[in-house]
Amino acid sequence: MKKLAALLFAIAGLFAVLALLQRRDAAPSTGSARAAALTVYCAAGLKQPVEAIAAKYRADFGVEVQLQYGPTGALISNLRVAKRGDLFIAADDGSVADARKFELVREVLPLVRQHPVIAVRAGNPKNIHSLTDLLRDDVKLALTNPDAASISRVSKAALGETWSKLAARATVMKPAVTEVAADLSLGTVDAAILWDATVPQFKGLLAVEVPELKDRVENASAAVLAVCSQPAAALKFARYLAAPEKGGAVFQSHGFQLADGDKWAEKPELILYSGGVNRLAIEKLLKQFADREGVNVTTVFNGCGVLCATMKTMDSATSPRFPDAYYACDLCFVPPVAAQFPEAFLLTETEIGIVVRKGNPKNVKTLADLAQPGLKLGLCNAEQSTLGFMTRGMLKQTGLLDSVRKNVVVEVPTADFLINQMRAGGLEAAVVYRVNAAPQTEHLEFFPIKHEGARAIQPFAVRERSPNRQLARRLLDTLKANRGEFEAAGFQWRGNEPSLKSKDIKVPEYLLEK
Repeated sequence: MKKLAALLFAIAGLFAVLALLQRRDAAPSTGSARAAALTVYCAAGLKQPVEAIAAKYRADFGVEVQLQYGPTGALISNLRVAKRGDLFIAADDGSVADARKFELVREVLPLVRQHPVIAVRAGNPKNIHSLTDLLRDDVKLALTNPDAASISRVSKAALGETWSKLAARATVMKPAVTEVAADLSLGTVDAAILWDATVPQFKGLLAVEVPELKDRVENASAAVLAVCSQPAAALKFARYLAAPEKGGAVFQSHGFQLADGDKWAEKPELILYSGGVNRLAIEKLLKQFADREGVNVTTVFNGCGVLCATMKTMDSATSPRFPDAYYACDLCFVPPVAAQFPEAFLLTETEIGIVVRKGNPKNVKTLADLAQPGLKLGLCNAEQSTLGFMTRGMLKQTGLLDSVRKNVVVEVPTADFLINQMRAGGLEAAVVYRVNAAPQTEHLEFFPIKHEGARAIQPFAVRERSPNRQLARRLLDTLKANRGEFEAAGFQWRGNEPSLKSKDIKVPEYLLEK
């Protein structure tokens, strides 16, 4: 009996292994079938396309997407209480702003654009062509509650007193845009104010554009919830929703106008070109960003002269290695690539100064002191780096270039090389950024240069034609959200200032070749 029991146990074990192998073979090759289900709260007006996209995503990756629908305002109220879930798909920008105010969301990915219209039955039997027509006694008007639904909140903000008159005349007021659209489709009312993209989702409806509402274009967006425990999975689905060739195709088939979604990639690669000075503050942040997003970030640190020269040899329209984002050491190295990076966002600044050994044995404190006979001086290369370019400009303007250059024993692309050589004893002085010298206060002393140009401002720019524009903008948002990391590295913060048009950035006269 024991032998029989052992044989039966072995057979049962064999069947269990075979069943496990069969399930594994049936799973998608990506291995993502074992991922946890995603819980998504979705504005009611987006139900049809989002449901279809979720089904495609489930088929592609084996990930279950659990959808909960409702009016956008009501969903926000629920999220404040529930404190669970992964994504919130809002119908308008104002709702995203509210969710941010309540600290409910983090990353936001625009999906589609929509605006309010008057909706009537096919053929427009009541001959409705304006908002005034909605006030006629023979027109039964349906509206959504502005406290619950985005469509009415947006319309109310646009129409002011006219909205109050419409609300007073409304035959019915319901919480969700789909409920009002259904009433109109059934013929129980004559007109309603709906999103333009809601109209084609219901049989027998026609959109009437009116000037008072046409320009109130809103983004419907997917936002990662602050309580989300699987942000990489949530962001992957959000990217799928926004990608023109994935979720975007479904949205378009339902009458939506697409927002600026990134090209689909299961695991995108973001390429960042960065001036060497920024490495001190962003290296850890880049790793955190890549892990949270579930993407690869390839960073090229070098002198901005080298980076700009590299970009100029590429065709930005065709080269797959052209950077998606560029984080320069100073504004003066943005104009050379302004055509690719039309907008610059200021993040930080740092002083330029002279670094010497502790105790300053050569008594070097000013630009003029760099010309003293026999000084072993290190500079950054003016053709390769921002720092070298700015140093040369200051020396030329002060008439010191030739006398100082006699002491230069080494020129390098980035200032970190100079710091290393100062520590090794090969140099007696060097021109660096304050942030380069800050970690070495035990061994080195820093003296700010007294010159109007001895300050570098670090701007971040996103390539206009990048296939990863949204991803690059989210990286910018991440950097802006971590001011403390930059200040801890010795930078001064500039991240709250307005962006600049790259073409409008003026390089000081003394830095221009003559």
